[in-house]
This record gives sequence, C-alpha cells and structure tokens, in this order.
Amino acid sequence: MTTSPEVPTRTRLWTPHHVLVTRSAQEHPHTAEILRRCEAAGVDDVELLRGDRITGVRGGTERETYARAKATLAVVTSPASARKLGPIPPSADWRVDLARGCPAHCQYCYLAGSLSGPPVTRVFGDLEEILAGLDAYVGHGTITSTNAARAAEGTTFEASCYTDPLGIEHVTGSLSAAIRHVGTHDFGGPVQLRATTKFADVAGLLDLPHGGRTRLRFSVGPEAVTGRFEGGTDPVAARIDALATMARAGWPVGLTIAPIMPVGDWRTAYSDLLARVAAALAGAGVAGDLDLTAECITHRFTPGSKETLETWYPRTRLEMDPEQRKTKRGKFGAVKHVYPDDVMADLRAHVTDELAERLPAARVLYWT
Repeated sequence: MTTSPEVPTRTRLWTPHHVLVTRSAQEHPHTAEILRRCEAAGVDDVELLRGDRITGVRGGTERETYARAKATLAVVTSPASARKLGPIPPSADWRVDLARGCPAHCQYCYLAGSLSGPPVTRVFGDLEEILAGLDAYVGHGTITSTNAARAAEGTTFEASCYTDPLGIEHVTGSLSAAIRHVGTHDFGGPVQLRATTKFADVAGLLDLPHGGRTRLRFSVGPEAVTGRFEGGTDPVAARIDALATMARAGWPVGLTIAPIMPVGDWRTAYSDLLARVAAALAGAGVAGDLDLTAECITHRFTPGSKETLETWYPRTRLEMDPEQRKTKRGKFGAVKHVYPDDVMADLRAHVTDELAERLPAARVLYWT
C-alpha cells in the first residue's frame, strides 16, 4: 500500500443549513460525533428536539419544502425496519442503512417515491447498534454469497441504497465508522461492505483500517447525463480521480455506470468515458494490483417516482414517458418502466464491449 497517496482536490462539500436532533438520538455516542463534525463545518443552526418527530421542514409551497428539506440534516434513531436487514439484489446479500436521504439533486433520483415526507437527510445516531447487528447476518446471504462468481466477496452489505454515504461523511463520520468496524471486527466469516458515491472527497478514508473488506464504487456517466441531471454532486472527472487514488492506496474499488441512457451520441460518449477511466487507472500505476468491479444500471422509473420527480424538478428534460418504455411488473405487482428490449440490447452490447476492451481487469457484476 502506498504510504502517501495523492489526494484529489476537494470539489464540493455539502454543509446543512439546519440540523435537527431527536430526543432519542441525543442519547447515543455517535450523535456527539455528528454534532462535533457539524460544528467544525460551521453549522450554527442546531436544534435539540424534545421529541422524536421531525418538524419545521415544510414551507409554504412544494418548492420551498423541497429546498428546506434538502438543506436539513436530521439526526435520528434507526427504525426497526433499518435494523432488520433485507436482501438487495443484484448488489448485495444485505442492505444496511447508515442514513436515509441524500443532499444531491439528481433529477432521476432513485429515492423519489420510496421515502415518505420531505426529502430530509436523516442520519442514524444509533450507529453502534446497527453495526453490532451485522454479525447475525454473516453466512446467511442469498444474493452474492450463493453466486459462484461472487462468493469470494463473502457476505456483502450494501450501505448506499438510501443515501450517498460519502456525500454526507464530513458531517456524519458514519461511513468511516462502518469501514473501521467492518475492517477490524472478527465476524467469524468473510464479509464486504459496499457503498456507491457521486462524490470525491476520499482524503479522510484513505488511512482507515479497511482490511480489504470495503469496496467504494464511484458512479460515473457521460456529461450528457451527469451534467444535465446530477445537480449538487462532484464532477465525473473528480470521481475518476478519486477512484484512481483509492486504487493506488490499495483499496478494492468499483465503477457504477449509472444511469445508462441513450442520450445524444451515447456510443461515443460511453466509449470516451471508459477510456478516461482506463487512462486514470493506468496513470495510477495499479495495473497488477487492481481490484476493480463494474455494475451497469440503466435508467428506469416507477409511476410514483415520476410523480415525485416532476414535483421536485418541474422543468426537467429527463425522459420519463411510459409510452416509450417497456413495463415490468414485480412479484407483488409493482410497476417499473425500463427501456424496450431493442434499446436495452444496444446499450448492453456497446457498454459491455467497451468495458472488455478498455478495462479488461474489471469484473462486471451485473447488468440491470
């Protein structure tokens, strides 16, 4: 491992305007760490609530409510549903939530329609209890643990289903705590913590005792997607630099190519994107030691997410026309709109071929 890795320049750090702390969360040690970090970041609007209900977020209009919610960090205790882990195919055996909500402004937001109320970022102050509960799930996964191609990862825990943990890390410390716990704890079996991010400030992670048990994946896409639809995030160039920095420092890393969209000259755009990643990794000098995965996720939406997103972003130019999509129904009747088979086939053929040519060391975990 390199002792003094080069760290990419910081580009964007989200600082909440308001911090609300519920009564129950005030009892936990990790909450004190969150408040210490918020104070260091210059947050001076901190309210210790007398109860456990988050109030004072709604504005006079939907737009005002959205803006205030996105500027608010709420420190809460995890609900029972967060402590009872569930499988998260095709990513991981189990979903573990460090927080719910995200400060970014992605117009295709995966969380839209799945979280109730205004989009406040809620971080869990009872992190110690959440991490202590992981032991019971080791050796019982059914997603990656039973997949011959991925079984070597051990029992996998996905930490970015409902948040971008790196995007809030400098005011929470939750991702560092999780990495440290997973990297040093005796689980009695192989494990891997997984997280995806659209941010690039990895300086505070590089020296953590990760033990090879955490894989941080960087979400990337061409400018026609990221520049138009991913507000409040770091530029893709910075994410690629961060990927190379972590790889150079000996971390398992990954690409999350998402959301894949046939926008503009998309074939050239995705070819150029992967060429940039390959060049960065080659420049990092990690060819022989590179532990790199790739996950490919095409754009999709549900009726509920479409309604929410069009409320949040009334001027969006993101295509969400059910008439242009194929409808998929889940086991319990849930509706999801994905690309038609011919479009999906074209996207898959091109992106996977480019991955094979430009990043032959990358293990493609899934396409969805």
